[in-house]
Order: sequence, then C-alpha cells, then structure tokens
Amino acid sequence: MEQYHRSHEKKVCSGTGGRRRKFRDKKRAHVGGGFAATKVSDKDLKVSIRGRGGSVWTKLKKASTVNLVMKDGKVKKVAIKRVLESHNSEFVRMNIITRGTLVETEFGKARVTNRVGQDGLVNGVLI
Repeated sequence: MEQYHRSHEKKVCSGTGGRRRKFRDKKRAHVGGGFAATKVSDKDLKVSIRGRGGSVWTKLKKASTVNLVMKDGKVKKVAIKRVLESHNSEFVRMNIITRGTLVETEFGKARVTNRVGQDGLVNGVLI
C-alpha cells in the first residue's frame, strides 16, 4: 500500500483561536497505485494488477517498442533505443519512460503520447 498525505490547504487554526479538526480518517480506498517506472529494455515486461471489485489492469514495467504514428498517418511498431528528454533529468539517466518523454527510435525522435505505466503499451508521434 502506498503512502498518501493530504497537505493543509487552509490555516491550522480558525480566526477565533479554535483548532481545526480533521474531517475524516485516511481510507485505503483513497490510496492510488505505485509509480510503474517503465524502463527501456530488450523485451516487454507487463504486470497484472488487481483493483477494487476484481477489475484487472496492466502495468508496463519494461518496454522495447513504440507504436509510432508516421507523417503520412500510418502506424508502425518501432524499437526504442533510449530516452532523450524528460520532465525529470533523473528519468533520462535511468531510461524511464513517461508521458511527454522524447525517445530515440530507428526512424528518429518521437514523443510519447500516452500514460505508459497505466496503459500497458507505448504510443508515440514522430517529430
């Protein structure tokens, strides 16, 4: 189970000097899933996660290919070489793929357009 903390949006005490009390306790239902940290690899590695009510979804742990939309609109499955740019410089060093990441492929640079860890595959657009 992941940690979750809610920050104080308002001041701790009210204007009259009375303390603010917490509205409700933390509940396990409000906790989100962990960060998938999808890395570039030679083979794909998918993990099935069971959710509430028995629903199942797939997290992508390692990715080797990207579904690349070409300039003419056709889609090709292309191998990923490495991560070029990301919103987090540590992700570039560790080859972690997230949405908006720039990756190097056989056909050139591509931007990832989907949430990789939650969708179970990598979609991208050629730049």
